[in-house]
Amino acid sequence: MLRDDRLRRNECVSLVHGFLANRAMLTLLGLRLRQRGYSTEPWGYRNMFCSIMVHAERFAAELRRLDERAGFDQIHLVTHSMGCIIARAALGIYRPRKLGRFVMLAPPNRGSAVATATESIFGGMFRPVAELTTAETSLVNTLPMPEGLEVGVVAAGMDALVSAESTRPHAPHDHVTVPCLHSSLLYRRDAAELVVGFLADGVFPATAPSATRSRSGPAPLTGVAAGDRVDGGRR
Repeated sequence: MLRDDRLRRNECVSLVHGFLANRAMLTLLGLRLRQRGYSTEPWGYRNMFCSIMVHAERFAAELRRLDERAGFDQIHLVTHSMGCIIARAALGIYRPRKLGRFVMLAPPNRGSAVATATESIFGGMFRPVAELTTAETSLVNTLPMPEGLEVGVVAAGMDALVSAESTRPHAPHDHVTVPCLHSSLLYRRDAAELVVGFLADGVFPATAPSATRSRSGPAPLTGVAAGDRVDGGRR
């Protein structure tokens, strides 16, 4: 069950969705976070044709607004897919004084093989596709990772868009894999349990029923880091 031992209304969780998605997809996860005492602020974007950096500028302005809000003592980030990269870029523009922890759900931190395969077809129309390839020169692979930040990564074990090794940022992080599809992380109760546990303690729960956590620095570019495995899970 999700933890309910502490009320955290003064802790804000800023939620960001991924590519070709919308804020409605954050509803269930937001509800589960509010049930455990957190305040939530979903943030979205509609333009799928402009650069990720355009969204990052807008999200940086949102972080500034939350930072100046008197009722919040801490601002956590919980983001999905391309939303993770938008948040990474936004923190390079404006880093909140009240910044707390950062949970990434299925993040293409080292790019997406699907973006690489489809760049020649869709990259000219959808600029983020070109920015999220696995090429060393792509935006995602040249974007600095914020330093001095507690980062937790939840990968989807049956993700057809982002490989497990591509979810790993070049920075110390906690990592777990949940046996589900890319977008299913937003709806699963066990994924919400992992998010709540990391926001509370800075590490994923060791007793999580559907995944084994492993704490590490940057992983190799090929293969899955030792200690990661996909276990049988339940919704």
